[in-house]
Amino acid sequence: MAYNFFATISRMKYIERWALMRNSRPENLSEHSLEVSMIAHALCVIANVRYNKNLNAEKAALIGLYHDASEIITGDMPTPVKYYNEDLKNAYKQVEAIADVQLLHKLPGDLRPAFESIFKAQDGEDEMYMRRLVKAADKLSALIKCIEEKNSGNSEFRTAEKSTLKSLDKMKKELPEVEDFMNDFLEPYGKTLDELS
Repeated sequence: MAYNFFATISRMKYIERWALMRNSRPENLSEHSLEVSMIAHALCVIANVRYNKNLNAEKAALIGLYHDASEIITGDMPTPVKYYNEDLKNAYKQVEAIADVQLLHKLPGDLRPAFESIFKAQDGEDEMYMRRLVKAADKLSALIKCIEEKNSGNSEFRTAEKSTLKSLDKMKKELPEVEDFMNDFLEPYGKTLDELS
């Protein structure tokens, strides 16, 4: 029997992000997920090295890779719509959870538990903290997109940048790793390739 999980996941490259915005360069879900994965891994490494945490950075990277996989089924819901009010936000979370279950059922039964631990939060303080860092990585990726668009002369992302920075400022209060990443790694995103050499 052939299973459709990875063929379905591969369709992330067709899901365009920022659909309501004029983009100087389109971004697809695959690109975004890779960036979130790398940043989530880095945030957990920072947490372990600088803040004496014991987080599974590799698992955080995997969670980052699959964090928006449900959008293959649901599509990318624009942030202003998704978070318009608490009822809509909760309803969309339910739709995402159903989509995740549909994706997981595209795997052989013996492999499914390994992927369920990525898609669904497990119990434990470290697990919850790690997943909060993945959410922070998602916001950092959004901020990076805003910076890139601004650097290409596109002012369309001005308000998105402000609201993303506001969200990250709140996160920094409880997640010092976020501030460390921003201080250590964010500024070079505005540099040219020659300046990065």
